[in-house]
Amino acid sequence: MSVPQIKLSKITKTFPGVRALSEVDLALYPGQVTALIGENGAGKSTLVKTMTGIYQPDGGEIFVAGKAVNLQSPHAAFQLGITAIHQETVLFDELTVAENIFLGHSPKTRFNLIDWVEMNSRARALLDDIGASHIATDVRLKDVSIANKHLVAVARALSIEADVVIMDEPTAALSYKEIEDLFTLVEKLKSDGKAILFISHKFDEIYRLADRYTVFRDGEMVGEGLLADTPQNEIVEMMVGRSVEQIFPSRTLDIGEPILTVQNFSHPTEFADISFDLHKGEILGFYGLVGAGRSEVMQALFGMTHGTSGVITSQGKTISPKSPAEAIQSGIVYLPEERGKQGVILDLPIFQNISLPSLSTTSRNGFLRMAKEFELARTYATRLDLRAASLDQHAGTLSGGNQQKVVIAKWLAIQPNIIILDEPTKGIDIGSKAAVHAFMGELVEQGLSVIMVSSEIPEVLGMSDRVVVMREGRMASVFNNDDTLTAETLIRCAAGIEEQAA
Repeated sequence: MSVPQIKLSKITKTFPGVRALSEVDLALYPGQVTALIGENGAGKSTLVKTMTGIYQPDGGEIFVAGKAVNLQSPHAAFQLGITAIHQETVLFDELTVAENIFLGHSPKTRFNLIDWVEMNSRARALLDDIGASHIATDVRLKDVSIANKHLVAVARALSIEADVVIMDEPTAALSYKEIEDLFTLVEKLKSDGKAILFISHKFDEIYRLADRYTVFRDGEMVGEGLLADTPQNEIVEMMVGRSVEQIFPSRTLDIGEPILTVQNFSHPTEFADISFDLHKGEILGFYGLVGAGRSEVMQALFGMTHGTSGVITSQGKTISPKSPAEAIQSGIVYLPEERGKQGVILDLPIFQNISLPSLSTTSRNGFLRMAKEFELARTYATRLDLRAASLDQHAGTLSGGNQQKVVIAKWLAIQPNIIILDEPTKGIDIGSKAAVHAFMGELVEQGLSVIMVSSEIPEVLGMSDRVVVMREGRMASVFNNDDTLTAETLIRCAAGIEEQAA
């Protein structure tokens, strides 16, 4: 075995009230992919921030190419060739694509001014290399889709001569084709001798790409080794400290009358002629490739944007939500895909995030009752197995998966009739996914109706009673989820591929 490109030895990191890392080890080798696996709150994000100089460890040592180093800042890590592609893209909407890629290390002219021509040229070459030639270098990032923002983040990470590349849930917002392109890129990085840390909750990706694995649980390293020698069930048990036999719960179906009817719903630029029924006690899945218009339909139903035509009927009453407040009054709530921007208020504590939509029930005569806020928050945080030091902890300090649980909790607390879940388990580990799926099953058995937008086919097939497939802003088909519905059928329908003749 060669010398690790980066090695962390006995790293410890403590925050008020919680030990995030306890004497953990990690080694990344040139030309190999190491998967970092663990539940949300296991310490993965803290480790990445330690490797990239955002956090300084309380104890332990870090070695780069066999030499002890002190990563006092992100710039220090950057100078040593350590770069990260984060799950939530850390980019700037008002800058252009090229400016985002070369921010902090833009090429200069001989007069020490930014060389705009060279910068755009090099940005163009980087994007072309990762299969993103469709992205213009001179457009502002705010005009780029979520999936393309991730590709810009990949290009930014590769704009330096990095020896260590950290990929934190890099496929979370990518389409099937873009994921395949990313896998090709990872193989190229391996062949170039890069040491890669790959963080994902998708075991198919881990077993396809990674050579080695390291498992964290509750801030400790509980296992490492070669993936080829380790079955998946063994790794899952290391992660969660228990056996996860069934991610998708069995449900007793008791589907009632339509509670929401959408007819010929259209938007001038995003979608057209959307028609479907949602029944009481039903989980209606929406599947499609990135850019199919699924989230846009849901945002219009929630009043975030406005459709131009069509009829929406909720519980027998015609509605036309002009704002989220109006949708909430009609019993409809929406859990967004971009939880960091639209789902939680990062600077508020957990209990206030959860109680925020329920102030009418946690206040009296215009005064908030903190005890009621804590009681409400504690109820739903416990039901969703939210991992935090306390309910006073700011939402911004939580892992991505636990932030998602906060968003789910705040909407469930107002007891809606219809909940729209847009990628509800995006960035959530396998153990927490099982908890969210089980809770979804409980909700529909209690009569709640769920619309679930998901890009994960196992989730769509495992949870949905019926599946709507969208393509290019229109409904391509609606399937009953019986034993005959397959992943291949959904992919073909979403991609517009004709069924092959027998």
